[in-house]
Amino acid sequence: MGFSFANSWVLLFLLIIPLLLYFYKLYWRKRKEAALKFSALNIMKEASATNKNRRSVWIRAHLPFLILTIIIALIVVGLADPMIPLKSAKEGVNVVLAIDDSGSMQAADYQPTRLESAKDAAEILIRSLKPKDNVGIVIFESGATTACYLTPFKDKAIMKLKGIEQKTGRTAIGDGLSLAIDMATSIPNKKKVVILLSDGVNNAGVVSPQEAVQFARASKMQVYTIGLGSDQPAIIGYDLFGNPQYAELDEETLKNIAVETGGKYYKSVDKRTLDEIYANIGEHIEREWEDTSIKDWFFIATFILLLINIYIIYGKYRVIM
Repeated sequence: MGFSFANSWVLLFLLIIPLLLYFYKLYWRKRKEAALKFSALNIMKEASATNKNRRSVWIRAHLPFLILTIIIALIVVGLADPMIPLKSAKEGVNVVLAIDDSGSMQAADYQPTRLESAKDAAEILIRSLKPKDNVGIVIFESGATTACYLTPFKDKAIMKLKGIEQKTGRTAIGDGLSLAIDMATSIPNKKKVVILLSDGVNNAGVVSPQEAVQFARASKMQVYTIGLGSDQPAIIGYDLFGNPQYAELDEETLKNIAVETGGKYYKSVDKRTLDEIYANIGEHIEREWEDTSIKDWFFIATFILLLINIYIIYGKYRVIM
């Protein structure tokens, strides 16, 4: 792919150049006709000048106009905002972390707990984001709430992240995802990504995971999901009869969310893999790319040619005709 223009209609002003050439030609024709009145003087000039000198004089006489024409063309093309297929990232990404802080996240198979390990891993991701990226945090248990609104200030987001406390409620994946989607769309004109972590089964809330998926697709939202579990069953408590209660991971739901929104599902089995997952997601977030504008090159060339033209017209080797 070659050049493209953001404002291609501006190129219509290039039609001025043929008109300028036409009127310039008329101007020099009238000058020659006027010179016939002094034909004797003109013959003497031509006789005393060599072909090389006449060619040099002709070039210096017409060069200022030719440079002026090029300057006009450069200005018009620059205003049309030329783009080349050298890709650069758009103005950042809205990244929202949706973190499960239900009762099962207090399990100690991740040291010191699943929630604290999730917070540490999320900090790795936040620090890996680019300066123009925004980050927000949503937490969910029986319902969903905002822990940190979208912000470009990563240190602020990390401070809010560290302040998240363990809850004891159930797991509302649909509510958490829908709130995260709503937050990600609050700052427009940026690519939107949600990273959802859960270790449980959706068993609470008012929005189902499938309804949240439809919301994500309508918002053109990419959702990465992380299933947090371990190789051995993790005890999260005991019932009234002393029987152990285990954390249950609904991988099928998390996989479905990722597939239907164009994201990816990751499975974590310990703190090390969880850290690696968050680090890799930060590196592999799919960003939108756009052609690079080179209009400034044209304006710089215009400025340089303008200085050259001033020197030719008023400098040491100017031609007076």
